[in-house]
This record gives sequence, structure tokens and C-alpha cells, in this order.
Amino acid sequence: MVNRPAQGTANVPSRAAWRNIPAGVWTLGIVSLLMDTSSELIHSLLPLFLVTTLGVSALAVGMIEGVAEATALCVKVFSGYLSDYFRRRKLLTALGYGLAAFSKPLFPLATSFGWVVTARLIDRVGKGIRGAPRDALIADITPPASQGAAYGLRQALDTVGAVLGPLLAIAAMLWFAGDFRAVFWLAAVPAFASVTLLIVGVREPAAVEAKRANEPRVAFADIRRLPAAIMTLARFSEAFLVLRAQSVGMALAWIPLVMALMSIVYAMVAYPAGVLADRGRQSALLQAGLLALIIADLLLANARSSTIVFAGTAVWGVHMGLTQGVFAALVAATAPADLRGTAFGLFNLASGIALLAASVLAGWLWDAFGPAQTFYAGAVFTALSWVALVVRSRFSHPRARRTNGV
Repeated sequence: MVNRPAQGTANVPSRAAWRNIPAGVWTLGIVSLLMDTSSELIHSLLPLFLVTTLGVSALAVGMIEGVAEATALCVKVFSGYLSDYFRRRKLLTALGYGLAAFSKPLFPLATSFGWVVTARLIDRVGKGIRGAPRDALIADITPPASQGAAYGLRQALDTVGAVLGPLLAIAAMLWFAGDFRAVFWLAAVPAFASVTLLIVGVREPAAVEAKRANEPRVAFADIRRLPAAIMTLARFSEAFLVLRAQSVGMALAWIPLVMALMSIVYAMVAYPAGVLADRGRQSALLQAGLLALIIADLLLANARSSTIVFAGTAVWGVHMGLTQGVFAALVAATAPADLRGTAFGLFNLASGIALLAASVLAGWLWDAFGPAQTFYAGAVFTALSWVALVVRSRFSHPRARRTNGV
């Protein structure tokens, strides 16, 4: 799928990889950090708010998470295509971040499940609008030999925000004596700071005339070349990590530590994984990521204490770090330059459908059979995905195996 780096770049020391990453990628990473701080401050507490304050079921939590994330991923199809058509990726990226920022005050104002659904959907639509144009913009401004490192860096900075958000949530819950709504109001500050930094700190490269007549088109059938949709089906929403921590008796104020730990590990793994992806190790990274998810599911299925929940969560973070940046680099390297936004959109549409199915199924299993069976089912789906990936790697065309990373 992805050509290996040229001989002159394959052996570049990993210490120097970050030096080839443009300043715009660093700025986009900080923008992501701020917005993820805001989002995770809310999302690390939202499942508990829904269950304990609004009285909804685990199935409802799974449905709202699945629908929200799938909505974001499906919207990327249209935003990605529009960014290709108009060649204005920054405009759509700013619109998406702005919409997400304006959704934040709706969470503390929510008095019913419907309010939360509305706020969550607006937030995720904003994520959907910005996702594909932002990822395509990174590819536009980054040299091909450094794209894995660039995506790994952006993902790592984004994940630092996913650490800060839950930590702020813990501090705020202790400060406000468990008042969810007071804590949710704090999320607006980093959200609007993120939008401001994007507007003033990121410059889009001059539009390049599209050569659509000579470039191959991206079709939905091309998604089969990417293993990510199957892998998304194997992983459901991280909201169930939060619910698992509650199920073993962890105090509400400290449960956001679960998401913080996952994000710390995720951030530590994402950049090195991106550097390895630039060296043609995509298949090995994806296989290792699936094995990590199997281990995480088994640990969480058998959790009887907070310690085991933390262990499973940490391994879950390893899985995320090994796979998410690699997915983005694979899409960027596979798609024609003038259709990168569309390619990211199609890729995320397939992933969104799979994530919706996985989260709804997880919620149903949780309500019907309990937490353990939910994570056992996740392990089974992940094992099947791992087998499919291994078979695909070994039985692909011999020439493709010699030239492609996956």
C-alpha cells in the first residue's frame, strides 16, 4: 500500500526526525492539544454524568458515543471532499474547531438526555468538519519521508491534551465538590483558545492547481486496501473504560485518572510509532497494536480492582499509540495529493460505521451480560481482526510485499 522510504531516508536517525517537521504541524498539534483538553475534561466525566445524574443506561451511553463518533467520521467525507474541491483546508479546519468550541457551554446547561445528545452531536460534527481537512493539510505541508513522524507528533500532542483534560477534571471535581456542571463550564476556556491559535498561527500553503485529469480517483472500493475499518470494529468507545472503573468501586472524583493514564501511554507511543512507520514497519505496528488490544480486553474483562483497570487501560493506550498515527500516514501516502481530503473522508466513513456498530454492541452486551462479557467479546473481535491482518500480509501479491509496508 505504501512505498517504503527511499534508501537515503530509510536510515535517518529517529532523533533527527522531529527536525524535519514543519512549524505548521507543531502549531496544529498545540491546537489539537487545547481542544482535546477541553473535550476530555467533559468526556472523562460525561458517562458518569449520564448514568448517575440523568439516570440513563449503559446501552444508551454506548449508543450516544457510537452515534456521536460515527457522525464525526461520516461528516469527514463531505469536509474532505470540499477541502479538495476548494483547496481551502484551513477554512474548514477553523470552522470545525469553532463549532466544537461553541458546543461546550451546552453540556453544563443540559437538563435531559436530549440536551446531551444535541451537544455531543454538535461537538462531533465540528470534529468531523475539521478532521479530514486538517489531516490533509498536514500532508500538504510535510515532506513525504516525514509524514509518519508528523502524524505521530500531532497525535502525541493531541493526546497530551487528553491527559490534561482528565487531570483538570479531577482537580475541578475535588474543588467543586462533585458538581459536574461547574466542572463542565471550565471546558470553554481551552476550546476558544484553540480556535484563536489556529486562526492566527497556521498558514495554509498556496493552492496548487489540481491535476485531476491525470491523477487516479479515490473510490469507496479503495477502502478495502486499508485495514483500519476492521480494526475499528474490534475497538469500542473509551467511555466503557470509564464505566469499568466505576464498576469496580473507584470513587467518582478519581475516575478521570483512567482516561489520563490511557492518554499518557498513547502520547508516549504515538511519535515513535510514526517514526517506525516512515521506515516501512506499518504492518508490524498494526499487528502489535491488535495484540495489545487483545491483552487490554482480557485484563479489563477480569478486573476486580482499580489496579487491574489501570493496567488494562495502559495497554489500551499502547494499542492506540501503535495504530492511530499509522492509519493517517497510510491514507496520506496512498491518496493522490489533490484528493487527500476525500481519501481521509472515505477512510473515516468506513471507520465510523464500524465504530458505531462496535459501541452499540458493547452497550447491549454490558446491559445484558455485564462488563466482563463486553470485554471478552472485544477480545474475540480483535483476535479475528489480527488473524485477517496476518493472512492479508502473508498472502498479498509477492511484488506488493516487496514494495509496500502493509
